[in-house]
Amino acid sequence: MSSRRSRSRQMSSSRITDEQINDLLTKLQAVLPEAHLRSTDRVSAAKVLQDTCNYIRSLHREVDDLSERLSELLANNDINSAQAAIIRSLLR
Repeated sequence: MSSRRSRSRQMSSSRITDEQINDLLTKLQAVLPEAHLRSTDRVSAAKVLQDTCNYIRSLHREVDDLSERLSELLANNDINSAQAAIIRSLLR
């Protein structure tokens, strides 16, 4: 019987409350771009999570584009060895 009570206490203490979820969603919304435009509006959790996924996808695209541009720059013969060395050192 005591082990059942113990498990019940552990489960209830590890659950996230609605207040904690709302707090986390508010913090997440605050770090999204354009969050300041709707900071006073109450936005659904689904919308915040959708915006977060879209923002992460856009960051991935931006990283891919920058990587491609960097590769082109390093492959270009116009860049001198000192510039290439600086770029390579920054990438480490």
